Amino acid sequence: MITGISVSAGCPGLQGATLVNDDFLPTTGSEATGVNFAVYAPDARQLYLCLFNQSDEEERLAMSPSDQGVWHLLVKGIEAGQLYGFRAEGAWSPSISPRFNSHKLLMDPYTRELRGAVQWSEALFDYQWHAPSENNAYKVKRFSTEDSAEQWLKSEQDSAAFMPRSVVREHTFDWQSVKKPVISKADSVVYELHVKGFTQQHPDVPEALRGTYLGLCHPPVIDYLNRLGVTAVELLPVTSQVNEERLEGMGLRNYWGYNPLCMMAPEPSLAIKDPVTEMKTMVRELHRAGIEVIMDVVYNHTCESGHGGPSLSMRGLAESDYYLMDDHSGRLSAVNYTGCGNTLNFDSPQTLKLTMDALRLWAQEYQIDGFRFDLAPALARQHREYRFDSAFFGAVHQDPVVSRTKLIAEPWDIGPEGYRLSGFPQEWQEWNDRFRDGTRAYWRGDEGRLAEMGWRITGSEDVFGKRRPLASINYLCSHDGFTLNDLCSYEERRNHANGEDNRDGDQHNFSRNYGVEGETEDRDIRARRQRARKNMLATLMLSRGTPMLMAGDEFGNSQQGNNNAYCQDSPLSWQDWGWMQDIEADDAVLQLFVQQLIAFRKTHTLLGGAGGRKATTWYSPDGIRLTEAQLGELGGGCLCIKMASVVTHQDEKSLYILINNEEQSRKVTLPQIDPEKYWNRLLDTSSASPFAKEVLLTRGWIEMEANSLVVIEEQC
Repeated sequence: MITGISVSAGCPGLQGATLVNDDFLPTTGSEATGVNFAVYAPDARQLYLCLFNQSDEEERLAMSPSDQGVWHLLVKGIEAGQLYGFRAEGAWSPSISPRFNSHKLLMDPYTRELRGAVQWSEALFDYQWHAPSENNAYKVKRFSTEDSAEQWLKSEQDSAAFMPRSVVREHTFDWQSVKKPVISKADSVVYELHVKGFTQQHPDVPEALRGTYLGLCHPPVIDYLNRLGVTAVELLPVTSQVNEERLEGMGLRNYWGYNPLCMMAPEPSLAIKDPVTEMKTMVRELHRAGIEVIMDVVYNHTCESGHGGPSLSMRGLAESDYYLMDDHSGRLSAVNYTGCGNTLNFDSPQTLKLTMDALRLWAQEYQIDGFRFDLAPALARQHREYRFDSAFFGAVHQDPVVSRTKLIAEPWDIGPEGYRLSGFPQEWQEWNDRFRDGTRAYWRGDEGRLAEMGWRITGSEDVFGKRRPLASINYLCSHDGFTLNDLCSYEERRNHANGEDNRDGDQHNFSRNYGVEGETEDRDIRARRQRARKNMLATLMLSRGTPMLMAGDEFGNSQQGNNNAYCQDSPLSWQDWGWMQDIEADDAVLQLFVQQLIAFRKTHTLLGGAGGRKATTWYSPDGIRLTEAQLGELGGGCLCIKMASVVTHQDEKSLYILINNEEQSRKVTLPQIDPEKYWNRLLDTSSASPFAKEVLLTRGWIEMEANSLVVIEEQC
C-alpha cells in the first residue's frame, strides 16, 4: 500500500499527470503540493487511477467524472517518479466500441515517461474466444468475421504484469542558455539517421554510450556531423514504441520504431537511465554545435492494431474517439489507411488535442526544431477525405509554437486518393519521391528522363509551382528502401532475413548493379558504381530545394540488398564505420567527396535556396536555349542548365550544370556569351580530383565524359 496520501477532485483541463500547486497551476519541485491526474474516457462508467509502490503493489483510486468526458483526481503525498496507470469499467461486447475491461492496465496517452516495456501475453487482449469444438476451451484468437458474437467472451486475465508503467514526470532541465540554431530552409542540409544505428558500432563512442541519445551527442559524433556539413539531423521515431507480436515470435524487432505507444514519452531503450533528461541533453548539445533536430513523428496510427488488437492505452479508454471505425452489419473493424491496422481519427477533437499537445511539448520542453509527419495525409482527413482546409492544418497554423517549427510531410498514405504530393499548405515541405525516382532512373541510364531532370534540378516547379520554391525535400534514399550503395549494387531486393519469403519491400527501385549482384572485386564495376553514386549525390546537392541525405550514404553503407530493414536491429542496419581505417578506400573517397560537395553548395548561393532570387535556363547540347515544350521534346541524355541571379550585376557569376547519362562522351556547345568572359570548371564527377578548379581553354564547347556531371562558372 502507498501511505500518507490524500485524494480530492482534480482539474479535468490538465490531461495526464501534472505536478500542481494549491491553485492547480502546473509547477515543479518543492512548490508542488500534489499531482493532478486526468484522462479522457467519456463512455466509461468508472475510471481508476492505479498507483504502484516500490514493490510493484497496486492501489486503485476511484476518479471523478466531468461533463467534458475527462476523469480526474488530485493526489497529495506523492511526487515526481511515481508509477501509475489507469483501469476503466464500462460496457463490454465484441460488437461495440469503445468496450471496457478493468482487468487491463492502460497507459496514460499523456504520459511523459514510460518505465519498462510491453511483454506480449494473452492477458494484453481484452477478449477470449469460446471454442465448443475444443472441449469448451477458452483462448485468445484474433477477431474474425466468420465467428459468431456469442463465441467472444470478456477476458478476466490481468495484464498489469505485462505492461510498462506511466511515470509522473518533473519537467525542469538546464538548457545552459543554449538557443535553437534557427537555420533557414534555403540553407538547410538534412541528415536522416537512427539514434541507435548511427553510433552502435562507432569506434570513438564509449561502449556504454553507443546506441543512445548520449551517444549521438558525444563530441566525436558531433564533430563528424559538423565536418560533413549537415545542418539538421532528422531522427527516426524516438517516441515510445512497441515491438509487434509477430516480430517478437520470429526473434526480430521493429528497429525503425514506427509502432508508437505514447506520443509524449521518449523511447526508454535509447537511454542509459533517464530517457527524458538524456534526450534533452542530446538536443542541447546538438544545438550548441549549430545542428537542428527534426523528429519523425507517427501520428497516423498506434501499436494497438485493429479492433481485435491489444488493449494497451487509447483502445481501452475511448476507442471510437481515437480511431476510425467501420461497422459492417454489427461487426466492427478499424479503418486501415496506414497499413498498420488502424488509423487515428482526426474528426475527433480529443485526437486533435492530444496530437497538438504532443507537438507543443516536443517543441517547447525538448526544443525540437521541426517535425517530419509519417503518412501525413491521414492526419488531414475529415470524414475520411483528405482536406486542404482540415482541422489539423488549421490547428497547426494557428498554434504560436508549432507553426514556427519546420513542418515536413510524407505526402502519402494508402487510403483513397492518398497520394498528395504538392497538396500541402504553403508553409509545409514535402518528401519529393518524384525527385528520388527521376534522379535514380536518369543516372542508371533510362531514356526519356531528360526533361524530368531539367525540372528536378531547378526545383520541381512542375510539381509545386512557383509559389513554393522550397516545398521540395529532395532525396535519393531514406530509411525505407535501398541504401545508395545497394541502389548501385543490386537489381533485386534481398529481404529473406525479414521472414516474409522476400515478398516485402518495394519492387520498383530504379536500381542497377552494373554487371553483377552485390559486392565485387571487379575494378571496372566498382568504378562505375562509384561514378553513379557521385552523379546522384551531386544532383542532390546542386538542385533547388532542401536536400536530405540518409546517414551512411556518404560512405557507402550497405544493407546487403535488404530494402526493407525495418525489423533488422543488427549490424545489417547499423552504420559501419570501418571505412575510417583506410582513407584511400572507395568509401573514404566518397565520404570526402560528399563533404566537399556540401561545402560547394554552401559556397555558391545560386545553388539551392529560394527560387525567387534566381532564374534558370535550359540549353540543348548544341547550345540552343529551350522552352518548356522543347525541353520535353529533347532526346538523348545530355542537358545544360544555367542558374543565374534574377537581378543582373556587373560581377555576376552564372553557373552551368551539365549532365550526361549516355554511355559515351559528348561534345557540348556552350551558350554564346560575352567575349570578355571565360569559363572555370568547378566540378567534374569523372575526375579523380572532382573539385579541382580549372580554366577551360576553349570558349565554344566542352567534351563531357560518359556518365558524368560538370559544373562550369561563367567568369568576368
